[in-house]
Amino acid sequence: MHKFAPKILKPALLAVMLLTLAAPAARAQKVGLKTNLLYDALLSPTIGVEFAMAPQWTMDISGTLNNWPVNDHRWKQWMVQPEARYWFCQRFSGHFLGVHALGGQFNFGNLKNNIKFLGTDFSQLTDRRFQGWMVGAGVAYGYSWILSRHWNIEAELGIGWIYTRSDEFRCANCGKRLKEDVPHNYFGPTKAAVNLIYTF
Repeated sequence: MHKFAPKILKPALLAVMLLTLAAPAARAQKVGLKTNLLYDALLSPTIGVEFAMAPQWTMDISGTLNNWPVNDHRWKQWMVQPEARYWFCQRFSGHFLGVHALGGQFNFGNLKNNIKFLGTDFSQLTDRRFQGWMVGAGVAYGYSWILSRHWNIEAELGIGWIYTRSDEFRCANCGKRLKEDVPHNYFGPTKAAVNLIYTF
């Protein structure tokens, strides 16, 4: 656990894991197990569970983990993202709106780009490495298509705010620290998903 990670992250992660394990035990509730194909393609495997809470409400909890280097790039992170969803028609089908939170840790560097977006300069990742933690929240819109009795596919896009604190290093693999415990506020996309779902 990174030294700057807030003390709330460990109990929050434990609560999310217990809730995830307890969800399928609710006999009268419909449950969906899912993976985000977009994140999977970026070598950040994702697994999630969604369960019914009311006739038009569900709770979606997903987690992603990437704990290995990709070629010469530094792209390590974990994140948990719970989301409450309101369905316009019936659960697990059609249009929905979501409100989500997120939390996790990251270690990014040697990612060549020249992207600058709403006050965040991602081009710094070209020759710098950033290691720290993040928390945030956002809103999302999505749509779910029923493929068969047990299989769905859904698309979702969310926007919001993420607060980070991180150390900055000179390069992806060296240990020369340039800055310590630097805060940053990010505004923009907070969720993008094409989820493959098995419902039961």
